[in-house]
Amino acid sequence: MKLSLAWTAFILLLIQGASRACTVKKLGSSTGRFANATLVRLSEFLSAGYKKGVRPVKDWRTSTIVAIDLMVYSILNVDEKNQVLTTYVWYRQAWTDEFLVWDPEDFDEVKQVSIPTANVWVPDILINEFVDVGKSPDIPYVYVTYDGLVRNYKPIQVVTACTLNIYNFPFDVQKCSLTFQSWLHTVDDINITLMRSPEELREDKRVFMNQGEWELLHILSKYSNFSVDNDDHYAEMKFHVVIRRRPLFYTVNLLLPSIFLMVMDVVGFYLPPDSGERVSFKITLLLGYSVFLIIVSDTLPATAIGTPLIGVYFVVCMALLVISLTETVLIVRLVHKQDLQTPVPHWVKYLVLERAPVLFCIHKKHRLCSRLSSQASDLEHYNYGTAQCTLHHTCEIGRRISQHDREGGLLGLGLPPSRDPTPPVMDNILQEVTAIRHFLEKRDRCREVAKEWLQVGYVLDVLLFRVYLVAIVAYSITLGTLWSVWQVA
Repeated sequence: MKLSLAWTAFILLLIQGASRACTVKKLGSSTGRFANATLVRLSEFLSAGYKKGVRPVKDWRTSTIVAIDLMVYSILNVDEKNQVLTTYVWYRQAWTDEFLVWDPEDFDEVKQVSIPTANVWVPDILINEFVDVGKSPDIPYVYVTYDGLVRNYKPIQVVTACTLNIYNFPFDVQKCSLTFQSWLHTVDDINITLMRSPEELREDKRVFMNQGEWELLHILSKYSNFSVDNDDHYAEMKFHVVIRRRPLFYTVNLLLPSIFLMVMDVVGFYLPPDSGERVSFKITLLLGYSVFLIIVSDTLPATAIGTPLIGVYFVVCMALLVISLTETVLIVRLVHKQDLQTPVPHWVKYLVLERAPVLFCIHKKHRLCSRLSSQASDLEHYNYGTAQCTLHHTCEIGRRISQHDREGGLLGLGLPPSRDPTPPVMDNILQEVTAIRHFLEKRDRCREVAKEWLQVGYVLDVLLFRVYLVAIVAYSITLGTLWSVWQVA
């Protein structure tokens, strides 16, 4: 009985081998120019009875393992406003098709062949973040090896949604995700794995075009298994593409012009506060900075959820220019306050002219008053000399007129000339001299008030300049430290 069963099994194997040989021979019995074409015979053998709509496993309990790989070729566009990233990647996926196997000995040792993609089963693995269909070339073939391994390699232009954080612009680092998963099949049907190790994938930059605005730092990968309704579980492979912006263009065209304008604003404090040129200079700087902001407004990224730090930097610089102009206007108003002829209050003298120079080491507080004092002394000397000359000339004329009148009157009467101790002309002259003296005393008091206001204006100007300079330096150091840390990180 056992011997008969063994003979029966042997006969069945012989029949199966003969049937297969006949099938191969039948498929390869093409005539004409395809008579000896091995690839044609192999293609006909693989397509005979193949069902591309069915998952290629003999046991339905077996899960199809799809190995995927990703290589970033180029960063085409980063749209901060719409939160969209456009990349060009090389995507590779491979799986085992149990129905696409053959014996290389039957087909002239052919171990792999390319067949149309439309003729084989392809897993429905998509990218979850897809928002638009890119201009990807169509690759119509896949490679199949004799053991059933199918390799599907193709370039893809990926347009995906990405949460872009532009607060650190132009020293920002963006991390965008590309999530690959089967849209329909659960993990029991299709499972996903990496074609290479995560360490090798992380540092692979061989095909990346590294001449654009963005620099590829690394690609991270993470496998996860999730469920939507706690019933069906799906496998997904998430790639985190980490890129960094090259800030040289924005540093040269945005930061340096702004820094130069702020330096010129600081230099403008060395103009004399009692001159009108400082106000004109500050207004010119403010207008120039406004034009600069209008020009660079299109360069800054715009989003509805946040403002980059460089935008805050420009606004603060504009505010500092306005504060500088306001301070200049106040100082000029103080310097020219002598027009109102109001003396400096005592508390202002104590705080500004006595305490402030000692606390803040303002040693040359009389520097602005020296020129006015010299001009005042020169003018006073000139007016005093003029008054003396006028008085001497008037007295001489009066003396001559009085003497002539007295001599003429007395001679006409035949009487000898008489002397009047207080003639009327002399009274008028004395009144004029007294008026001139009062005028000079009043002018001296006004000049003393003017010198005090000039001194107050100079001390406040130096004090406010130092406060303004400290604020600019602290602000610059803070921003420089932040941007340096972001650039190194």
